[in-house]
Amino acid sequence: MKFTIQRRGLAALIAATLILPAAGAAFASDKPLRVILPVGAGSGVDTIIRAAGPSLTKALGGQPIVIENLPGAGGTTGTVQVVKAAPDGQTIGVVSNNHVVNPSVFKKMPFDALNDITPIAVVGATPFVLVVNPAQVPAKNAQELQAFLKAKPGNYNYGSSGNGTIIHLAGEMFVDAAGVDVRHIPYKGVGPMVADLIGGQVQLGVVALPAVVGHLKSGALRAIGIMGKQRVAALPDVPTVAEQGFPDVDIAGWFAVIGPAKLPPAEVKRLHTAVVNAFAMPEAKEAMAKQENLINPMTPEASAQFFRSEQERYARLAKKANITLE
Repeated sequence: MKFTIQRRGLAALIAATLILPAAGAAFASDKPLRVILPVGAGSGVDTIIRAAGPSLTKALGGQPIVIENLPGAGGTTGTVQVVKAAPDGQTIGVVSNNHVVNPSVFKKMPFDALNDITPIAVVGATPFVLVVNPAQVPAKNAQELQAFLKAKPGNYNYGSSGNGTIIHLAGEMFVDAAGVDVRHIPYKGVGPMVADLIGGQVQLGVVALPAVVGHLKSGALRAIGIMGKQRVAALPDVPTVAEQGFPDVDIAGWFAVIGPAKLPPAEVKRLHTAVVNAFAMPEAKEAMAKQENLINPMTPEASAQFFRSEQERYARLAKKANITLE
């Protein structure tokens, strides 16, 4: 996965209000656009969409948006509502990696993650970073970490935000690439995991960069490497894990806009154009830069192919790690 960063300063959060149409914007519908987020308030995707909300309203020609948080069951609770919505362009959802991870880890799914939705745009990604507790792990790079962990197999722990989450799979990606024996400790969310990582209950983990950038700067945690294929501006001296000798490590927390299946091509084009224009506006660029997000929207066709390839590679990783959920 390769995303190009777009960086500026600060931005305001969303109030789903009516904004006057911008020049060249699509004709605004009188009906609000329903934006379903299958995640809780304050999560990464929620923060992204609320920050970009005013720009999206403007790009839609002034059409107001209504954001609904419907978390649960790894994101399937909210996505079911997108799947069941009328394909009229008035309901969209914003999903993350878990959308294509879930079919490989849940024994039963309430919908087909590829065929029951219409991809509108994979918008961008949040970098993941491999971090360690510096008081317990002397390693300063990926190869030193590999040697440290191999010296005492099974003696160390890595944390995740929960079984079957993308953070869990990201941790497994490094463990598999490095060929090390490390125990997985699942938490109920990133917050408790980071707290225990700083406290020393777990020694390493993969985390979305915004969640730990302050701890890295304070020295409470040490960055070993960026998990994607490119370095990030916030940590210019931290190399990727791939460039440290583990070329198969490539993972980030992407987010995408989808609609229900059988969404008419005209609506797909309208919504895709609005999303692209919204994230190109100065206010959205500022918000994304503050959150360390990498923005490079894909076409609907490329997004569909990306969904398929991501589902296939996560299926292989989940099978190898023997990850299953009820």
